[in-house]
Amino acid sequence: MGAEVGFVGLWIILLSCVIKVAIQLQFGRRAILTGETAIDSLDSLRGPRWGGVNWAVTLWLGILPLKILQMGGIVGGVALLTAMVIPSISVTAWCWILVFVVASLVAFNRYRMIERAALSLLAAFTVLTLSSVVALQWTEFAVSAEDVLSGFRGELPAGALLVIYAAFGLTGVGGDEILMYTYWLLEKGYAAYSGKPAPGDPEWESRARGWIRVMYLDALLSMVAYTIVTVAFYLLGAAVLHAQGLTPQGHDTITTLSSMYTDSLGPWANAMFLTGAFAVLFSTLFSALAAWTRIFADAFSRIGWCEFREPTSRTRMIRILSWAFPIAWAIVYLVYEAPVAMVVLGGLATSALLLLVVYAALVFRAADQHPALKPGAVYTVAVWVSGASIAAFALYGFVRAIGVA
Repeated sequence: MGAEVGFVGLWIILLSCVIKVAIQLQFGRRAILTGETAIDSLDSLRGPRWGGVNWAVTLWLGILPLKILQMGGIVGGVALLTAMVIPSISVTAWCWILVFVVASLVAFNRYRMIERAALSLLAAFTVLTLSSVVALQWTEFAVSAEDVLSGFRGELPAGALLVIYAAFGLTGVGGDEILMYTYWLLEKGYAAYSGKPAPGDPEWESRARGWIRVMYLDALLSMVAYTIVTVAFYLLGAAVLHAQGLTPQGHDTITTLSSMYTDSLGPWANAMFLTGAFAVLFSTLFSALAAWTRIFADAFSRIGWCEFREPTSRTRMIRILSWAFPIAWAIVYLVYEAPVAMVVLGGLATSALLLLVVYAALVFRAADQHPALKPGAVYTVAVWVSGASIAAFALYGFVRAIGVA
């Protein structure tokens, strides 16, 4: 997006990073207070049901094909990157190697090892990205105050609406990530620490209240961290790529992106970029697969393919999906071979899903009346402002798209 529209879209990046956190927290609160997964919550919404499945769950499943395209684009991105480092192995071969590695790690629960390695590499990539932005000031691509201010005029370039709305859906916390967040809260996080919901039990209410506060702090600190890094990455794209008329496309995607670092820090930064890019893309692939296997196992249990609440059945389905999804992702990439376009289409689906998530969050907030754990006025205002802002931005883009057409 930075490469396509330059600095004028900076406000959209900031909005996308900041505005969704309250919606994420509402789903997190519900998971802690009710013990419900995201699919449980969506299935409880009022409305028609088809084949025993709520309309909201059906709509979410209908977005699946575009999300598979998105993940296929990420598989392709990692394969292109690794083929640059080890060109003796083809991109196609790297796709299947990646499928085997990521599927094995998720199927056999090798989470801790990946978490530690990814955290270290991502920290290094963050330092490299921030250093590159600073180093730009001593190059022909220096960012001026006027450049930054131009990003807050509220402009929405009509010729780039698709990539803008894809970026809005993907940056910060996406709609699918908000739903998947509940599974980690219940399995490994704050909902698990709070214990089984027991309204009226002072001990449980005390634990729940404490972990909800920790969740708030966690989400806010995460927002600060990913907003800073996302804005820095965007500024590099706007300053270096847009200025030269370069847009990441096809097999040249990785090479084009690397120029953001080599043009500011020098040729030596290419190796650092490749290492960091691998960490970003592979950790995205790994974490997405780990979450997909859980949320889709839960969804498939609604149509009788497994029993999500029964540990043996759930584990079996998770292992099946650990192989099925990466294979599907690799196949769609090898058919289309357009990683950027595939990720953009997935981002549009994520933006559409975000509207469903916002609607559900506002319904859940209105019904969230637990007397001992009632949220404060600031939280309530934040949820409603967040929901209204996302809906208004979507409507604004829709009206602009009609005007252009």
